[in-house]
Amino acid sequence: MRVIEKAPARAISSYLYRNPKARLAGLLALPLTWLIGVYIISLFLLLITAFWFIDPFTSKVRPGFTLDNFVNLITVPAYFATSMRTLGIALAVTVLTILFAIPLGIFMAKIASPWLRNFLAVAITLPLWAGYLVKLLAMRLTFTEQGLFNWLMEPFGIRGPGFGIPVTILTLAYLWFPYMALPVFTAIRQLPNNLFDASADLGAKGWATVFRMVLPLITPAIIAGSVFTFSLSLGDYLAARFVGGTTQMIGSIIASNISLNPPVAAAFSMVPIAFVVMYLMVARRTGSLERI
Repeated sequence: MRVIEKAPARAISSYLYRNPKARLAGLLALPLTWLIGVYIISLFLLLITAFWFIDPFTSKVRPGFTLDNFVNLITVPAYFATSMRTLGIALAVTVLTILFAIPLGIFMAKIASPWLRNFLAVAITLPLWAGYLVKLLAMRLTFTEQGLFNWLMEPFGIRGPGFGIPVTILTLAYLWFPYMALPVFTAIRQLPNNLFDASADLGAKGWATVFRMVLPLITPAIIAGSVFTFSLSLGDYLAARFVGGTTQMIGSIIASNISLNPPVAAAFSMVPIAFVVMYLMVARRTGSLERI
């Protein structure tokens, strides 16, 4: 009886052992089903919807083919301004996270004691432990009119910027900073200490060492982190809603048109994808992606 029960399992094992392609197909079947059947097909359907139109008489979505939705992204001033504003915010968030990640990474990897390094690593990853809305609420409470920032700066006569683009940039940088800090810290930690000694022996000061030696060597890590900070900032809209005041981003336009005008929402959804593709093409021309 036991032999009969084990026979099918042994037959399958023997078949997979003799057929490497069958083993590979078995390993890739589930992830490819998800990638093609859910992700790619969903994007394809989204792209098709972007060419449909709203019937002016019934206000219902009609299948068809029109480029008006894409033309409006450029010709309608509000749509074009929103796209450029979102692009600028995403770039500003990326630059800000880089400016904070490099000196922090150098300090953690080469200067800080082990216990301080571990403490900072936990502090950096701490935002990832909390829920997304919890973090937005924390930033909103910090920069509200009676919030922590104004309370701390009141003795110096300084007031916070209020809800708007600056606070939106700070909030997004706070949300996505771990995705930049961890790759940069890991890359700097792998740099041999004798490189810093050699730079000092050749007369280079601190900032000269950073710009001429450290920065070129950790560029792949910066590119890897920037892909996350840039793309995640492009697709965000809740930050603009909670701390942006009247600021609108691409996600805001998409969210407001999902029910009113799905073809326009679908067309606008292509804008972040196009920005990310262009960003990756520029990064690829630098050769940094090949070293990631």
